[in-house]
Formats: sequence, structure tokens, C-alpha cells
Amino acid sequence: MLWASIWMYCKVFLVGGAICLLGQVLVIKTKITTGRILVIFLMIGAVLGSFGLYNYLVEWAGAGATVPISGFGNSLVQGSIKAVKIYGLFGALAGGLMATAGGIAISIGLSYLVAFFASSKTKKN
Repeated sequence: MLWASIWMYCKVFLVGGAICLLGQVLVIKTKITTGRILVIFLMIGAVLGSFGLYNYLVEWAGAGATVPISGFGNSLVQGSIKAVKIYGLFGALAGGLMATAGGIAISIGLSYLVAFFASSKTKKN
């Protein structure tokens, strides 16, 4: 039982770390901006999720696959797919937002708190 838990932590670390490593390599080796890299990862997660491939990674690696931005793209698509089955075409638009609303709300709230207590400074060259 203990070894199963340790192995799960290793899988989470390896997959999440590999996704972050890929992003860092793109930042260092290319001239792609970080915002575009985030969008690329989000779209990769959404495309893989729409074909059901990202779910295999989520089942194997757990939070290592769901926490990065690619997991957010997968969540958007999975929410849309479920909502289309219930609400029809309108579900394609609203389903992704319903599935990710909690994470978005927490992100906005915590960002506000950090901005309130932290002071930004202009970077000197």
C-alpha cells in the first residue's frame, strides 16, 4: 500500500514535471512568448481530450496531468461533451464554463488577494 502511494507520487511528479520541462524548453530555445506557449498547451490538452486520449494520461498520472494548463483544456472539452449530451448545442458553449467555473473563480479571487497585498515594481534594465 505504501509503495503504491509512493509510485503514484512519482508518476504525478514525472508527468507534471515533463509538461513543465517542455514549456521551459520552449521558453528558452524559441522566441515564442509565454502567453502563446500557454495557449498551445491549452489547445493540446483540448484536442487530446476531444479524442479521449488525455483521459488515459489523467488515469495514469492523476494530478500530474490535470493541474497543468493542458489539463484545463481537457476539462473544458470534457465539460462541453457532457453538456452537449444533456442540453444539446447550447451545452457546447456553456459546458466548458460550467465544468471549470470553480477553478476560474478561485484563480480570480486569489489573484485579487495577491495583487492587493503585493506591490508591483518596474523592472530596471
